[in-house]
Amino acid sequence: MNPIMEIDEVAKAIEWQADHATNNGAPCTGRVVRGQLALLDGATEVGRRIAAWPGKPLEDALPLRLAGGFHHLVLTGADTRLGAVYRGEVTDQAEVDALVLAVTREHDAALLPWLDGPPQTNEAGRSASIMAGLLWLAQRLGPRFELNELGSSAGVNTMMERFWFDLGGTKVGPEGSPMRIVPEWRGPPPPEGAVEIVGIQGCDRAPVNLADPAQALRLKSYVWAEVTERIRRIDAAIALAGQKAPDVVQMDAADFVDARLAAPQEDDTTRVVFHSIVWQYLPPETRARIEAAMAQAGAKADARRRLAWVMLETNRETFRHELMVRYWPAKGQTDGAEPALLCAAHAHGAWVEWFG
Repeated sequence: MNPIMEIDEVAKAIEWQADHATNNGAPCTGRVVRGQLALLDGATEVGRRIAAWPGKPLEDALPLRLAGGFHHLVLTGADTRLGAVYRGEVTDQAEVDALVLAVTREHDAALLPWLDGPPQTNEAGRSASIMAGLLWLAQRLGPRFELNELGSSAGVNTMMERFWFDLGGTKVGPEGSPMRIVPEWRGPPPPEGAVEIVGIQGCDRAPVNLADPAQALRLKSYVWAEVTERIRRIDAAIALAGQKAPDVVQMDAADFVDARLAAPQEDDTTRVVFHSIVWQYLPPETRARIEAAMAQAGAKADARRRLAWVMLETNRETFRHELMVRYWPAKGQTDGAEPALLCAAHAHGAWVEWFG
């Protein structure tokens, strides 16, 4: 476990999360997060609850839970005072603190439920790394893939066959797509080639229905307000879901893996289990079940019905987000069955550093 995530003091967790937002291109959101320190005096029910948080506040994403609630107030028009902070018009931290406290006092009851669960983000930008991994796999296993996503949330990335990508000059996907994934690319481009997605579906314990305006707006609320490119991607995802809804089932991740691995597989395809910034949220017993199931299925894979595991997850030692890929059948002892580190990436897909 990264010692950062072991922070058990709420104030330190708020400070760390504020710095993290600021250092990742969201200084306005960072000020609002830092403003939560003003709530620890216990003048509101929200403040009393966060001050007495029973778990690991950073690992539980406590500061981001409440940040979503504040952004939601602005997006719905219920209270637009923090809009001036998000627009960069109010930058003095003391003024921001006063606004956060005032807004919380007035909307204490409405903000309280935002503390009940972790942020449910669904970032299309992360699909850049996943698609690059598929291009890499296509050179080794062929172009036809059946994709199965764990922790799909609203299923945004289960629509990636409808995204257009420019990955360091390697272009793939329908040219006319409203979802344009063009990260800053570092290093050589991934290999060019075809990627044919013959099926794609996902699972989540609490799926978000993008067709429901209230659920879509809640998802959007967790996006950092000043990162307009992420806002545009959420809007594009909502538009794509309106054309054809993503296929996401409500299911435990390990149960979903068991079901998908047991399902019939088309000939000459690679069945892919993939996930992005999900693994840390799964209970240890769930992770163990998935690892065992993948190992067993990998042992049965053959040249016509292949298996791969594509993971964009946080390195718990360095806090760097890394793409690791495994595949079966392996060509040799060190090629395939052992994880290959292909890239590092920004948490929200702003940049990708490709190693290949």
